Amino acid sequence: MNKPLLAALSSLAIAGLGATPAVAAPQAKAANAVAVNFAGTVSLSNCSGSVIRFPNSADTDPALVLTNGHCLETGFPAPGQVITGQSSSRTFGLLNSSGSKVATLRANQVVYSTMTDTDVTIYRTTTTYAAIKSSYGISPLTMQDTHPVAGTAIKVVSGYWKRIYSCNIDGFVYRLKEGDWTWKDSVRYTSACNTIGGTSGSPVIDTATGKVVAVNNTGNEDGQRCTENNPCEVDQSGNVTVRQGINYAEETYNIPACFTTGNKLNLSASGCTLPKP
Repeated sequence: MNKPLLAALSSLAIAGLGATPAVAAPQAKAANAVAVNFAGTVSLSNCSGSVIRFPNSADTDPALVLTNGHCLETGFPAPGQVITGQSSSRTFGLLNSSGSKVATLRANQVVYSTMTDTDVTIYRTTTTYAAIKSSYGISPLTMQDTHPVAGTAIKVVSGYWKRIYSCNIDGFVYRLKEGDWTWKDSVRYTSACNTIGGTSGSPVIDTATGKVVAVNNTGNEDGQRCTENNPCEVDQSGNVTVRQGINYAEETYNIPACFTTGNKLNLSASGCTLPKP
């Protein structure tokens, strides 16, 4: 899992990234691409994240922050564990388009967190989308509610490192197994997205639409098989594949169906397939 801090620093040293500019070099944009930058992303104490909204969210709704389940401040959720409605006072550094921190947002609740089937935490903040827009000119990122497509050009935007990785969706993994956890239908990146510790929770953005299609969460660092920081791919027949140096994300398209009016979680809503407590 792409979680620092010591692991991240050692990854930097191993990868020789110490002298690399904080922001990846700009690439030529396709004619239909949108500008993807740091606006709406956040930095956590040990991870990355983003302020997100759903297609039907209202400007007056409480703003939500998306990161990984393994970034939860109270520790990794156990296999099979689903946390909802847990109080939280966690803070997030809100970034503008250039990656500068312009505000501190504060959570009042862990709305949903799990590392079962997916690797996601969603926080509710004490402010609204409208208030953030009014005060800082920053809009949330919209979460796509349809399955991502292989070959799609994406950017992984890390608020922690203030670094943007550009690559494509290489394909999808039936089951991604790491230590005691198993994730379903994970996104595999092409090799250019060489994410490191601290990028956990980064939004994965479709460069054609600007929408969030997944949340960055892990990569195989050492070539080991199915251990922590060395996830393995398991196909429908149980065959295991190890891809050292390849990184992964968890899809988010199934999350919007679980939220109703007022950005309220409803795990019994029609079409909601997220694991339940």
